[in-house]
Amino acid sequence: MKISYGKLRVPVHRIAGDDVFACEVDVEVLGDNFAPAYTEGDNSAVVATDTMKNFILREALGHDGDTLEGFLAYLGDRLLTTYPVMEAVRVSGRELRFDRLTGKVFSRSADDHAVATVELDRDGGRSLTAGRHGLLLLKTSGSAFTHFARDEYTTLPERGDRPLFIRMDVDWRYAEPDAHVDPLAVRDHLAATFDDFVSESIQHLVYEMGTRLLADHPALAEVSFTAENLTRDPVGEEDGRKVYTDPFPAQGLITLTLTR
Repeated sequence: MKISYGKLRVPVHRIAGDDVFACEVDVEVLGDNFAPAYTEGDNSAVVATDTMKNFILREALGHDGDTLEGFLAYLGDRLLTTYPVMEAVRVSGRELRFDRLTGKVFSRSADDHAVATVELDRDGGRSLTAGRHGLLLLKTSGSAFTHFARDEYTTLPERGDRPLFIRMDVDWRYAEPDAHVDPLAVRDHLAATFDDFVSESIQHLVYEMGTRLLADHPALAEVSFTAENLTRDPVGEEDGRKVYTDPFPAQGLITLTLTR
């Protein structure tokens, strides 16, 4: 058996002065100590998932950091300290994004957001991954898709210069578990590459994004992309204006992982 159980999507909203830190937290407990609950119905070692929810919310008061990775690592350390029965834990989080409009007023955004996962065990093992998910990027020109394989099933025309609209998740693994790179800085870095790089495909684009990101951020050991092609279909053109509409509801998928 390979055992895990835990609690999903625990919402945390912490306000300190006029600063807001908000996220959803998942906790997954790993190890064989809970096997009797599966094999014999013996729950004597089981930490209830409702207890985990209360633990996350209570412990949020004791953490004074402002990064998602730091909060998740803090929770993981506290879980292992508090519950000796847990052999290892995996703590994941998703930013609940609030954008400051004025000093005290924030706007809740459902757009791109930070994510992170921390894994810890009692032998001192520790790994950390982070990312920025849900990026929606549109480039009006400077993207092409030509000279691709054609056969009797191919109807897509070649496009030497097209508006390119993509949805992208980017994840990275740190060289050291206590490292940190600002997810907003990663988003801005990717947008800058998208702006100035003339790509022949989305594959070409994400490779350039990844190589530049690794070159400019030594703290990253690995970077991964999952990109969907949301490019709209052209309808017509007149006097320099072009009109597009939603494409057939099936997206192209491109993935890439680059390591040092």
